[in-house]
Amino acid sequence: MRPVYHFSVPDNWKNDPQRPIYVGGEYHYYYLYNADYLEGGGGTSWRRATTRDHVTFRDRGVAIPKFSNGNGDCWSGSLVVDEHGTAGYGEGAVIALVTQAPNGRQAQYLWYSTDGGATFRAGGSDPVLPNPGVHDFRDPKVIWDADRGRWFMANAEGQKLGFYASPDLRSWTRVGEFVRTDIGLLECPDLFLMTADDGTSHWVLGTSANGKGRGLPATYAYWTGSFDGAAFTPDHDEPQWLDHGFDFYGAVTYPHHDASGAEDASLRRAIGWSNFWDYPHNTPTLATDGYNGDDMIVRDVRLRAGGNGYYLASTPTAALADYAGRTHRLGDVAVSGTRDLDVRSLAYDLTCELVWDPAAPPANIGIEVCRAPGGGRHVAAGAFLRGPFVYVNRRPTINPTGGESQTPIDPATGRLAIRVLVDRTSVELFVGDGRIVHSHRVFPLEGDDRIRLYAHEGAATFRGLTVRELRAARR
Repeated sequence: MRPVYHFSVPDNWKNDPQRPIYVGGEYHYYYLYNADYLEGGGGTSWRRATTRDHVTFRDRGVAIPKFSNGNGDCWSGSLVVDEHGTAGYGEGAVIALVTQAPNGRQAQYLWYSTDGGATFRAGGSDPVLPNPGVHDFRDPKVIWDADRGRWFMANAEGQKLGFYASPDLRSWTRVGEFVRTDIGLLECPDLFLMTADDGTSHWVLGTSANGKGRGLPATYAYWTGSFDGAAFTPDHDEPQWLDHGFDFYGAVTYPHHDASGAEDASLRRAIGWSNFWDYPHNTPTLATDGYNGDDMIVRDVRLRAGGNGYYLASTPTAALADYAGRTHRLGDVAVSGTRDLDVRSLAYDLTCELVWDPAAPPANIGIEVCRAPGGGRHVAAGAFLRGPFVYVNRRPTINPTGGESQTPIDPATGRLAIRVLVDRTSVELFVGDGRIVHSHRVFPLEGDDRIRLYAHEGAATFRGLTVRELRAARR
């Protein structure tokens, strides 16, 4: 059941992604890894993989072993390339700020690498950011604050993000905070500056959060706004969400680099853990393949102007097109009721535009993917126009916990572009320009490879319907 083209851990367990860094012409991706998971052991190390196209990842082994010093195992954090050697380990050293919790007390510790991020050593036994006496104090995210010539850290502290500044990655001064008390525990913060499609620049603050109590997602929440080195001021109080599904947690974003190695502020990439803490151990891949840990597809993320502000738009990373195998160009397909396609596949990229008459819309329009030969098991991705909302419903197939994610739409437009990525353990729905995405963890059986189109209580056209079967990512 290992996915064909999504990242998966070689064995045992993975959870949180760590923000990739660009070193030596490739991206170095670290993630939390437990080599003793299948035997029931605890603790995580940092394992590394490298990629040039954000689809194929080459495993490079463990970079920071767990329990390698008296401070316990390594949890989430972030890495930076210390171009000017501010931390004292030389120009270009890779510095990791990592949460460890000796005696259950979370604090931030410095680790360093002088071999390009392959291996790390502890930069002392004491924390560089000690815990002031709170329960939650973790997931440091560090960036270079170019306007002020210093390092900046956002740290997850329960229902707030603490802000800190440092000249050398070692001595940190608290400069501010960002508080939210209505979206649960805040984790894995993120802060970056982007150039929007209208040429203006804006700061984005993100965090993994749980909005279920308010009927919101439990994925990556973000705000656009302004940042002055100590405070982040959001454009709007309500967060936006990078994903509206059930399985896009602990996500990180990272900058795109052009051919010269320079950062391109108009494009970032995002990668998220394909799981959630409500059901972390619920996967048949433990029995079939001896591992538990996938990621959703890497996304190309752009900042767009729209409505009364700005938003992030996601698309599957561009290099995924290079993995297309057999392509089925089915054209415009009119449907009233149901229509089964001749295409059978376990891993593919489906695109089309749903088109209907706004004056006489069907009640429900969409696509059953991961469909069993007899038709019982499937995942439905589509639009319930009487809602009106787009949705992914994984109840009819094997999944960690039943449910349907929904996002409002306007049926008066009469059209909706969709893109559905299907793999052995996931279904991802991209809507329109990618402002709305629904990512779901699912476990179809080997023969659940059919596709059905439907338009109930009315008619619709699946315009430009194309199914690209996807080949395995090279590992």
